[in-house]
Amino acid sequence: MVDKNIYIVQGEINTVVGAIKRNARWNTHTHLDEERDPLLHSFSLLKEVLNNITELSEIEPNVFLRPFLEVIRSEDTTGPITGLALTSVNKFLSYALIDPSHEGTAEGMENMADAVTHARFVGTDPASDEVVLMKILQVLRTLLLTPVGAHLTNESVCEIMQSCFRICFEMRLSELLRKSAEHTLVDMVQLLFTRAGGMSDSSKWKKQKRSPRPPRHATKVSPGTEQPATNGTVMPSNITDGVTFIDAPSPISSGNSENTSSAVSPATDSGLELSSQTTSKEDLTDLDQVNSLGFSAAIPSSEPSATDKIDWNEGLRVEKTQSASVESIPEVLEECTSVTEHSDSASVHDMDYVNPRGVRFTQSSQKEGIALVPYGLPCIRELFRFLISLTNPHDRHNSEVMIHMGLQLLTVALESAPVANCQSLLGLLKDELCRHLFQLLSVERLNLYAASLRVCFLLFESMREHLKFQLEMYIKKLMEIITVENPKMPYEMKEMALEAIVQLWRIPSFVTELYINYDCDYYCSNLFEDLTKLLSKNAFPVSGQLYTTHLLSLEALLTVIDSTEAHCQAKVLSNIHQQEKEVVKPSTETASSTKEPSNSETFLFNISMFTLSKTESSLSLSFLAEKNIPRKPTRFSCLLPRTQELMEIKSKKKLLITGTEQFNQKPRKGIQFLQEKNLLAIPMDNNEVAQWLRENPRLDKKMIGEFVSDRKNIDLLESFVGTFNFQGLRLDEALRLYLEAFRLPGEAPVIHRLLEAFTEHWRKSNGSPFANSDACFALAYAVIMLNTDQHNHNVRKQNVPMTLEEFRKNLKGVNGGKDFEQDILEDMYHAIKNDEIVMPEEQTGLVKENYIWNVLLHRGATDEGIFLHVPPGSYDHDLFTMTWGPTIAALSYVFDKSLDETIIQKAISGFRKCAMISAHYGLSDVFDNLIISLCKFTALSSESIENLPSVFGSNPKAHIAAKTVFHLAHRHGDILREGWKNIMEAMLQLFRAELLPKAMVEVEDFVDPNGKISLQREETPSNRGESTVLSFVSWLTLSGTEQSGMRGPSTENQEAKRMALECIKQCDPEKLITESKFLQLESLQELMKALISVTPDEETYDEEDAAFCLEMLLRIVLENRDRVGCVWQAVRDHLYHLCVHALEFCFLVERAVVGLLRLAIRLLRREEISAQVLLSLRILLMMKPSMLSRVSHQVAYGLHELLKTNAANIHSGDDWYTLFTLLECIGSGVKPPPALQVTARADNDTGAQSDSEISLSYHPSDVSLDRGYTSDSEVYADHSKQGKMHRSVTDVDVVNSGWLVVGKDDIDSPKPMAGLSRQGPSPLVNQYSLTVGLDLGPHDTKSLMKCVESLSFIVRDAAHVTPENFELCVKTIRIFVEASLNGGYKSQEKRAKSHKYDGKANRFKKKPKENSLRRSRASSQHQSHSHSDEEDDESVPASYHTVSLQVSQDLLDLMHTLHTRAATIYSSWAEEQRHLEAAGKKIEADSQTLWSNCWCPLLQGIAWLCCDARRQVRMQALTYLQRALLVHDLQALDALEWESCFNKVLFPLLTKLLENVSPADVGGMEETRMRASTLLSKVFLQHLSPLLSLTTFAALWLTILDFMDKYMHAGSSDLLLEAIPESLKNMLLVMDTAGIFHSADSRTGYSDLWEITWERIDCFLPRLRDELFKQTVIQGTVPTEPHPQKPVAPALPASAAHLAPLEKSSELGASGESPVGASGSPLSAVASVKMSPVTDVPPHMAQSPLILQPLASPLQVGVPPMTLPIILNPALIEATSPVPLLATARPTDPMTTSEVN
Repeated sequence: MVDKNIYIVQGEINTVVGAIKRNARWNTHTHLDEERDPLLHSFSLLKEVLNNITELSEIEPNVFLRPFLEVIRSEDTTGPITGLALTSVNKFLSYALIDPSHEGTAEGMENMADAVTHARFVGTDPASDEVVLMKILQVLRTLLLTPVGAHLTNESVCEIMQSCFRICFEMRLSELLRKSAEHTLVDMVQLLFTRAGGMSDSSKWKKQKRSPRPPRHATKVSPGTEQPATNGTVMPSNITDGVTFIDAPSPISSGNSENTSSAVSPATDSGLELSSQTTSKEDLTDLDQVNSLGFSAAIPSSEPSATDKIDWNEGLRVEKTQSASVESIPEVLEECTSVTEHSDSASVHDMDYVNPRGVRFTQSSQKEGIALVPYGLPCIRELFRFLISLTNPHDRHNSEVMIHMGLQLLTVALESAPVANCQSLLGLLKDELCRHLFQLLSVERLNLYAASLRVCFLLFESMREHLKFQLEMYIKKLMEIITVENPKMPYEMKEMALEAIVQLWRIPSFVTELYINYDCDYYCSNLFEDLTKLLSKNAFPVSGQLYTTHLLSLEALLTVIDSTEAHCQAKVLSNIHQQEKEVVKPSTETASSTKEPSNSETFLFNISMFTLSKTESSLSLSFLAEKNIPRKPTRFSCLLPRTQELMEIKSKKKLLITGTEQFNQKPRKGIQFLQEKNLLAIPMDNNEVAQWLRENPRLDKKMIGEFVSDRKNIDLLESFVGTFNFQGLRLDEALRLYLEAFRLPGEAPVIHRLLEAFTEHWRKSNGSPFANSDACFALAYAVIMLNTDQHNHNVRKQNVPMTLEEFRKNLKGVNGGKDFEQDILEDMYHAIKNDEIVMPEEQTGLVKENYIWNVLLHRGATDEGIFLHVPPGSYDHDLFTMTWGPTIAALSYVFDKSLDETIIQKAISGFRKCAMISAHYGLSDVFDNLIISLCKFTALSSESIENLPSVFGSNPKAHIAAKTVFHLAHRHGDILREGWKNIMEAMLQLFRAELLPKAMVEVEDFVDPNGKISLQREETPSNRGESTVLSFVSWLTLSGTEQSGMRGPSTENQEAKRMALECIKQCDPEKLITESKFLQLESLQELMKALISVTPDEETYDEEDAAFCLEMLLRIVLENRDRVGCVWQAVRDHLYHLCVHALEFCFLVERAVVGLLRLAIRLLRREEISAQVLLSLRILLMMKPSMLSRVSHQVAYGLHELLKTNAANIHSGDDWYTLFTLLECIGSGVKPPPALQVTARADNDTGAQSDSEISLSYHPSDVSLDRGYTSDSEVYADHSKQGKMHRSVTDVDVVNSGWLVVGKDDIDSPKPMAGLSRQGPSPLVNQYSLTVGLDLGPHDTKSLMKCVESLSFIVRDAAHVTPENFELCVKTIRIFVEASLNGGYKSQEKRAKSHKYDGKANRFKKKPKENSLRRSRASSQHQSHSHSDEEDDESVPASYHTVSLQVSQDLLDLMHTLHTRAATIYSSWAEEQRHLEAAGKKIEADSQTLWSNCWCPLLQGIAWLCCDARRQVRMQALTYLQRALLVHDLQALDALEWESCFNKVLFPLLTKLLENVSPADVGGMEETRMRASTLLSKVFLQHLSPLLSLTTFAALWLTILDFMDKYMHAGSSDLLLEAIPESLKNMLLVMDTAGIFHSADSRTGYSDLWEITWERIDCFLPRLRDELFKQTVIQGTVPTEPHPQKPVAPALPASAAHLAPLEKSSELGASGESPVGASGSPLSAVASVKMSPVTDVPPHMAQSPLILQPLASPLQVGVPPMTLPIILNPALIEATSPVPLLATARPTDPMTTSEVN
């Protein structure tokens, strides 16, 4: 079977042959002609060959290609025929008829390439000629792109490319053809560079084709050379011999043999060999000579010497041998055009044999059997070099089209392959390419500008690690473009520059690299910082109009934020996926082992592993595992330095810049500055300084010159010269390098010094050439002179510049008597002549640019040029701290100004990301700033309340801002600090505008039936400032038309409000409160601080605002119950401030009080805080009494709730004391303990302080427990004494009260029982009065009822009655008794008259207040209204007159319950405490204790209710009293207690009943009095026997008689007249029977008592004696003892005076005892006082004073024996007590203010 391919070839042969024959030229038909014609002949031969084979592959490709290629080459064929041959060849290629594996393929390809690139044909008309050119392009493209193309050699590839370029740049050709050529080029470039990626970069190719390198100066061709053929001398014409690098530093000009008809441009710098269409055939041969090489274009003509001389990897200095003037394409093209003009006039035949290149080709003479090397990097490098040369804007031959084309192809090249892998390409890229690109940035044409930006991006995206300083220069150029204020600069250029920056910033970790490689490099600009500033500045529109540039800048800033945020998110996720981490570990370990990074590195790498998406992570892994370990910049300690290290570098850099500036003014000063800052050693280290002078590019070269050449710095100069590496450099090259480093000063001696040092070093470096150092020095000097001679204008004006001969002559014999090598001198001469050594300071224009560029390249080659790649996310924290400020500012601005939805969304997402990052890194300042910025946009703070709902509701931007604020606060509240204030302000505004959800404005309330009240109270518009009232008034007064807007909200307003409410609902502000339990403590404290700061003042907040904030605060505290201890202090101080410092009562005070109680109720369950919470309740006691009474309702209900829920959690006596005091103050209007009152109001500043002191002195065990208020009448728990009797230190209240220390003696006196001596009745009320003796202010009925309810809750549940609160219960009950007396109605007048004593007591009370508390008189009067103030009556509201009977009955019941249970309760306590060793702590259950602590006060309470004006209450009370006195437990009492029962309970009761207690109920009163007097005699008789043992029995008996007397005359009815004598008879008979009146010693057999008794009875019942004892009447008994004191009037003051000194001793003595002398008999102390028991009472004085033995008052317990008569005046008995003892409180015990405060 014959191969189909053979038919294809045969078909093509026929087509081409047919065409040839049809052509007029061949139209003879004889066989001979065909034989003779070479073209046809070869076809016929081929036919024969084909007929003899079956497989096309049997023959070499060359065989069947040759005839076609000959047609293509032949200059005799016409265009169409050549075109057909080209089509055939194209078909063979595309049908793959050529077998790539065939050994002859390479040669065939080579031939094909040669033929097609050198195709020739006879031109007909331009259009059809272009068709042929089109086909040539097609074949070249197919050839290169099909697989067989790989066989082409470097030379062929270059030829092919060249042909395409020629078509491309031939401006006479049609645009279509040129564009096709362009596309072909694009494809080819793409292919070549894609292949380049896989090629290794070696110089093998160059080595295989060893090129004999001629001496450099030999290639110079003098300008006048006629024949271009001179070049041929240099080049062997055989390719196989070796390809020569044409090194053409000076132009080779084309020879013009016949005028301009022939223009030949041989290899020029651009590497393009483009000859014009020559008309004369003679020239062709010459051209052939050159072209037979076929590769001149492909030869790197600009850098061959470099490639030969330098191995790139060694990084030596690249020698630049660029030709001085470059001749390239455009020139040639101009010539071409002129030629065409000629040729048009010439005959068509003239052009017949000329191909488009104007070159005729013979088949290249390749010897058979020589292996062809397939193309590789050399041709690619050549192509690259050519493309780069096309982009040079300074080359006048490069037209715009060419430059653009070059840029386009470079783009393709860089997009196709990682060029950086090839060192040879990299060199071109670093130098020429970057240089040209940067020059193009300043061109006007936007298309070139844009294209160069694109190439730059590709370069820096993939190869920035090799282009550190180039990148720096590029970014600086872009910044310049963006900032320049040049009106000519088109806006588009700025925009494109910004876009370029944004694009760069988007490269992962590019920004980080900028930061670490530039900002953290001593001698680079702070690119990142400057760019950030630039961008943020640029994001702010000046005009207010937002342009693209602004958004682009914002975009760039956000890029950093976006990437950082992504890394943060990834880290958060990675923490969740710990296991995945474990999986990644092994790879990290291997990586780190290769590089042994520091811990921080491995950590960062770890992060990078899983922070990235798959592609990125693979990158970072490859980053780790790269074979070539990245080099580390010397300034860093490791590849990923720690933040700390970077900070140090940055601060050092600042100092260096300052030092540099100073050096540039005055070198010494700069050096000194750096030494001070420890950046340079002291004393000066020359090597260090020299190094610094060399490496610091910011230094002024002139100053360096002056400094190193200074005579003082000779050593430094040596070190400085030593920093240069002159090895292998010719003297002039070394000198050039040396003089670039500083500015050579003008003075000869200085120059001499500098050159001397230079020549020494140069000789050492180069193995001491020349005879001696003088010769060397002379030569160096000669070079400098030559430079001046050749290039200095002034010199040139006067002399003709030196020639080479003169230069040689000048140096004759200088080399130690001999001459220097002439070649060297010639090279030097030409080098200096062609390229001036320009001093750094003198450079301008292009020279300066070149210099700067060279410096940049030098720096890049040193270690300074190391560019670190870092894994993404490495230094996010640092970058963020630098960018957040500008970014947030820019975001805010754009958000504010923009109306576009997408931009607003972008800004918000920017805000959110910043928030996320700052939360991740814990940067609260950033977060606060963000929240504050956003709060401004919610429009909540700026609007007035009236418009707020409508304005906010209709502003979608404000909605977004508000939602964002709340969203961020919910999500990242942990790091909010200052920002809470702004959020709370916003909340307040929402509250004022009534936009908050209902749940947030409703708060708990104790009194309201629903248990909730709203904080927004409509009924008092004035609260909300005057505006609403005024608007309302104006609405009423103004006419309807003007005010229609006021009538009701318009629909749009309603809609807006609805929107606002909807938005706020989504914001979910309540979540801030409920979620506050998850906040970090510090954030929580800030939040609370923000709320606490809202207190009412004139300008900003009114009380409702404060109340709202208070409620939020309380809710937050309750949410944070678990850690309330941390915030309690602040909350308590705030409540203290609101309650105690309030000037008048208001809603806020009420809320604060309720709040405090709510907190207490909820928090008491928590052990750790309950003590502090209870202590804080004392804040209520510090309030002004007037305020307290206003909130009594709330407090009463709150306390009730508190006790019901938490009674079991209250343990200490102090806390009970606080609660009971509160109950008293609330229920019965008792004034709070003045000690507190004073502290609270001592002055404003100490308020809070005293409050905290309370908490400090809290522990009851403190010796310093104060008992400040014992001096005051008002306390009773402490109370107990109510200003009538002193009580001992051991009193409970004192001991535990935890208020303030009073009086030094309290502390000094030993307190054996300080803790709990509670047996004694703490109630040291005036024990001889039934009242508690407290000032009861006005009180509220309901409150009293609630308090009684609370009290009964405690008393009725035995579990709640504890040793700590028992006495307090008793006392409180008594106070309530007093408050509820007569239904709460206080008959003030009667009290004023009857309790004369009270008035005095009050007066006495005030003094100590003034002395000890240093209180102003006025305030003390204000604090305690005494009962006797008549005006008080008017202030009593009506409600007080109607306390229900229920209360009194409850109280009676309670007293009775306690009274009956007391014994059992006490004995059970005693049982429990039996095991306690310390007797002091024990609770005694003996009768004495019971009497003083419990029974006596309770009986007094019941007795007081017996005096109630309401009959029912009186009767019930009497019944209870009778039951109580005769109860079984009381039988255990001894005589002293019974005596005190008379003195403290019965006598005061009888005294009180003598008053007209209930004027309306006369009969009832009679009955009451009768029952009372009967009770008296019953008790007396029942306990007669113990009473007889008393020494004071006589006094007691006489007092009873006294009462009988009074009661006889008290009633209006007969009831008493009958009852009293009966009782009296009863008693007398019993006594008589008991033999009390008998005395064996007396004359009559009757005792003195008998006498006195009758003396007294006779005053009111003169006949009684006769009735009972007719037998004995003794007249005129004589008193045994004289009266110690007669006058009644002075009695009071005297006794008071007597007692004053007694106070202190009693206190000291009794410290161990209970106040009523519970230890032992109450009279134990008195027993020793020898006094007669009886005093004489003159019968005529009914009210005569009796002098009796002192009663057993606790005062006297432990008093040393002393006679102390006490006047017992019946008038006083009435008042309240037989002993006016404690009136003076304790002057001995002043309470100093320091203790108060």
